[in-house]
Amino acid sequence: MRALHIITGLGVGGAEQQLRLLLRHLPVRCDVVTLTDPGPVAAGLAADGVRVVHLGMSGNRDLTALPRLVRVIRAGRYDLVHTHLYRACLYGRLAARLAGVRAVVATEHSLGDSQMEGRRLGPGVRALYLAGERLGRSTVAVSPTVADRLRRWGVPGPRIAVVPNGVDIARFRFDPGLRELTRRRLGLPADAYVVGGVGRLAPGKRFDVLIRALAGLPGDCRLLLVGGGMEETALRRAAHDAGVADRILFTGERPAAGSPGADLPSLMAAMDVLASPSPEEAFGLAVVEALAAGLPVLYASCPAVEDLPPGAEHGAVRVEGGVDAFARALAGVRARGPAPRSAPEAAHHYCITRSAAQLMDVYAAAVSRT
Repeated sequence: MRALHIITGLGVGGAEQQLRLLLRHLPVRCDVVTLTDPGPVAAGLAADGVRVVHLGMSGNRDLTALPRLVRVIRAGRYDLVHTHLYRACLYGRLAARLAGVRAVVATEHSLGDSQMEGRRLGPGVRALYLAGERLGRSTVAVSPTVADRLRRWGVPGPRIAVVPNGVDIARFRFDPGLRELTRRRLGLPADAYVVGGVGRLAPGKRFDVLIRALAGLPGDCRLLLVGGGMEETALRRAAHDAGVADRILFTGERPAAGSPGADLPSLMAAMDVLASPSPEEAFGLAVVEALAAGLPVLYASCPAVEDLPPGAEHGAVRVEGGVDAFARALAGVRARGPAPRSAPEAAHHYCITRSAAQLMDVYAAAVSRT
């Protein structure tokens, strides 16, 4: 089987990183088309031996991209097309059908209750989404929560398959030597208590809540924010206004895997707790990665945890409220002292090899129906 993955961009983000990890475990020959922004993940895919085509799309209404995409699909003689993220799903599904490919699968990475990839979910967005969805064979939801949202939107249940995001458990296994190396590289005191936040620096992630909560914690507490985005300037200003600018470290976009002391597993090794104050998530990948690193986790929304069987969520605690609630919860975790840094059952539930096997079942069904 030959498969083509079409994604809106390949900058550093959860869906983009998930695609790269998935391609390492799929027993299928895959190429990738990015509509815009090749970014660091494109370089990582190329290093993995994956062919990446940059379509050079100039904006949402660049209709000249459609015939170019059709030509790429026809030239590749693909058995299946798999699309990721809103714009790529719209253009990719249509291009696949025009190119004669009927086995079309799309993954819904980021559908929330009120927004998708920063878009407000108005009637226009919904209508366009549903029109494009009907051009495919199956829509993959990254969590049962997203599957429920899709059904409420009007996607027929039989067209929805749940394949959760996956995590490379071994890559996140805690290493005390790496913790020491990373803290030294970042200039973090060995005895500092480090609160971590991971994700795009965007308003919806509410990292300002952690900044203001830090002001209510002892002076040896630090905040390590991993990610880049448009909100960084505003967050730095909030840190200055709260009087904690010297206790916060912004790492920017994390580099690709294989950079000891700098990549995400290394940065999580340096943390003592991960806090995720985002009120609306489709999955909550950073939370699962933190659990794989053996970290205690405080979260406001995380379907990956909330959809687990009772008792499997050990290590993750939901926090309801804002600044004061997170400050109290962080103080409580610290008061309990360090726990063994081993991955709980919740992390193993999302092993990447399991997710890849589930996706192959979706592929087989899509191709067999063609």
